[in-house]
Amino acid sequence: MTESIRVLLVDDQELIRVGFRLVLEAEPDMVVAGEAADGDEAIRRARELRPDVVLMDIRMPGLDGIAATEAIVSSMPGTRVLVLTTFDLDEYAFGAIRAGASGFLLKDAQRHEMTSAVRSVHRGDAALSPRITRRLLEHLGPRLPSVEDASDPTAALTERERDVFRTIARGLTNAEIAQELHLSESTVKTHVGRVLMKLEARDRIHAVILAHQYGMS
Repeated sequence: MTESIRVLLVDDQELIRVGFRLVLEAEPDMVVAGEAADGDEAIRRARELRPDVVLMDIRMPGLDGIAATEAIVSSMPGTRVLVLTTFDLDEYAFGAIRAGASGFLLKDAQRHEMTSAVRSVHRGDAALSPRITRRLLEHLGPRLPSVEDASDPTAALTERERDVFRTIARGLTNAEIAQELHLSESTVKTHVGRVLMKLEARDRIHAVILAHQYGMS
């Protein structure tokens, strides 16, 4: 039997946490490991529980979700953070992406969208639609450092890895990449891992940003 995905819910509104708990625990492969109402508590609970995925609210009293995300990702690289936001242009949510979050989840998301996003970040995909990916690059583009004088890490990629890199840059999941490139999902997973390793990318979102920097998006 496959182990359940352990989720930590972080939101200052108890009713939202209750609603999310009901949705997630109705899934056979998910369990809510714990809850937190602010950033400080989120960090403590994450260190205590070591969840697979953290559903992280951004705007909370005390320590906000951006700082909490950075602390959790830096100290627990195996834990993925999925940002909760009320709308897809929330600059605070983009800040959490820069801090290491693995994707967005709108608070008004449908049930299947929420469970799909949790599964996506747990398996290493980024929970970003192509539309959100474009918004992310538009938002981060002016702030990206110049790479004119830096060595190009994409030079180490094979031709197939470059193909995979370009699809990652478009926000595609492993399943979508497999369909587009006529590969098995296991082969895609292998290629994605090699791309991230060669680029020294923290995760797929970091890879999207690098693709933009190096003109491959």
